[in-house]
Amino acid sequence: MGNDSVTLKNVTVLEKVPLAEFTTFGIGGPARYFVEAKSEADVAEAVGWAAQRGVRLYPLGGGSNLLILDEGFDGLILKVGILGVKQDGEAFDVGAGEDWDAFVERTVDNEFAGMECLAGIPGSVGGTPVQNVGAYGQEVAQTIASLRAFDTRAGEMVELHRWDCGFRYRESIFNTTERGRYIVTGVRFELAKHGAPTLSYADLQKRFVGQSTPSLKEVADAVRDIRRVKGMVIEQGNPDTRSAGSFFKNPVVDVGLLPSIAGAACVAVDAVPQWDAGFGKTKLAAAWLLERAGFVKGYGSGPVRISSRHTLALTNRGGATFADVLGMQDEIVTGVERKFGVRLEREPVVLG
Repeated sequence: MGNDSVTLKNVTVLEKVPLAEFTTFGIGGPARYFVEAKSEADVAEAVGWAAQRGVRLYPLGGGSNLLILDEGFDGLILKVGILGVKQDGEAFDVGAGEDWDAFVERTVDNEFAGMECLAGIPGSVGGTPVQNVGAYGQEVAQTIASLRAFDTRAGEMVELHRWDCGFRYRESIFNTTERGRYIVTGVRFELAKHGAPTLSYADLQKRFVGQSTPSLKEVADAVRDIRRVKGMVIEQGNPDTRSAGSFFKNPVVDVGLLPSIAGAACVAVDAVPQWDAGFGKTKLAAAWLLERAGFVKGYGSGPVRISSRHTLALTNRGGATFADVLGMQDEIVTGVERKFGVRLEREPVVLG
């Protein structure tokens, strides 16, 4: 992997490690330094090593929501690979390096409700609180009780409770006010044994119309099927699924903008897909905006195109660079803003 290495007490620091293989998008240059941490002691040692040398540090999970610059990262990539799942009644303590979808499958197989709609999402457990991962009516913030993290400012392990994390739509303190301060090592989830599944989204309601209440496993399987049809489940050898998931956030705008948005789309106001966001705000469907601005499924002719299955997924058709992604992103943002007066925000994190 790396060309050179330095062995410390607990970990080995590799050099010049290509990062594209560690992301679902499959782009990005090398890391100057790279460490895989399999314990909290490993994390502490790697952080200390980087601090002593004045080296930037970035914790890496499953790489499912990440874009890396073509020149790579001139610092230390800390791959958090801490494993383990411990159950305590309806609570689960899960290592940050555990595969997210495998954990979801374990919970629904054992009839624990709370994350059945989050099935099929790529990445690791430790990355889910950072972005407050959500889909089909559920967010991880609804089930997270607390988490363990290394506080790089204090130089020690800390426990943060749900209310400390500042969870909002696709946000937390970990990607906003305290970005870079905490490295998540484990998460404690509280679920509901034999709880009812969440069926708030139309896609799921259509799947089970006319049926009695489906099981948690049936809902999770349906979510995976829906995501697979939309190209949101990575399939080996299929470039149409090589993406970072939903590329744009669903924008939250003032309710007063709805008439102009509807007018630009030549539809009635009540035909604009929207969800009440409170305080005079409404959340719009980014995919709907893209499609009506001309950015339809399959759009593009270069190495980066919109997926033929899902409007919000930009895909790497082979040999794509960060510059290619940025070009497509800017074209879409400009086009949607010109038509609707709404500026879209990118969802994936950019590292470099």
